[in-house]
Amino acid sequence: MNLKGCFKSLAMMAALALPMTAIAAPAPIVIKFSHVVAQHTPKGQSADYFKKIAEERTKGRVKIEVYPNSQLYKDKEEMEALQLGAVQMLAPSLAKFAPLGVKEFEVFDLPFIFDNYQELHKVTQGPVGAKLLKKLEAKGILGLAYWDNGFKVMSANKPLKTPEDFKGQKMRIQSSKVLDTQMRSMGANPQVLAFSEVYQALQTGVVNGTENPPSNLYTQKMHEVQKYVTLSDHGYLGYAVIVNKKFWAGLPADIRTILEGCMKDATKYANDVAKKDNDDALAAVKKSGRSQLITLTPQERAVWKKTMDKAHKEHTARIGADVVKEVYAATGYNPN
Repeated sequence: MNLKGCFKSLAMMAALALPMTAIAAPAPIVIKFSHVVAQHTPKGQSADYFKKIAEERTKGRVKIEVYPNSQLYKDKEEMEALQLGAVQMLAPSLAKFAPLGVKEFEVFDLPFIFDNYQELHKVTQGPVGAKLLKKLEAKGILGLAYWDNGFKVMSANKPLKTPEDFKGQKMRIQSSKVLDTQMRSMGANPQVLAFSEVYQALQTGVVNGTENPPSNLYTQKMHEVQKYVTLSDHGYLGYAVIVNKKFWAGLPADIRTILEGCMKDATKYANDVAKKDNDDALAAVKKSGRSQLITLTPQERAVWKKTMDKAHKEHTARIGADVVKEVYAATGYNPN
């Protein structure tokens, strides 16, 4: 073969090699991260932050697709979707695990069990929190972290200052036996509704009020259809970031290690942003003039706590006396 023929053969080989190289390039690992709240809530921002750093640190080997505001699944659907592998990652509220059969997580629903974030983090970042996440593995779920949202306020179209004010009020709750008892102890009629349905239910009078951290109240515009917001801080709303266990185990070891580091940093980000966002949301609600903010006196708060303590008495045995005792020990809670 002459020199010209050699160059022609080399050129043909190079041309043939190009598509082969493109075909051989591995496709990125896709992780669908579904959640039910707005993008600019603490959870929404933290999911986006995790996406950003995970894609950067894996250099494109992982692609995180975030679906906020129940775009893929509503509250009751998302857990089954994760177990079936239709999505790979969720951050459901902790109340979602009791219906799954892990009733110990309802300890987080007990009213007034945490007075502040320091007490809370002794549990979520300590051995009790780790032990609870371990219980999810039998359900095909791996718990990666706890993310704060914040402490809850009550809202309604009438001032809520005493248990008598709750009588006959239809109050939206998440599906939780503890929250059901909490509301009934105050004289209210609890109504379980998907988060995405709450605004319309409040607007049309299907329910009269609800409990939420301020960031959820504000970003879902609930304050526009609620005349009063009581700054009760009576309960905690947080999330567990979870993944499909089989999917996570099947990841390349180096990718899994990188993602675990990303989750650790995203968790710090989530917890830092939660308090600020709730403070900002309360300020925005006040500025809007649509809802009047009510601050409980220490005496009024003590009455709420004593009344709601019924939820502790009724559910400690069902949740697990050992778990409740461990949380009491960590937080210093004294039942009435």
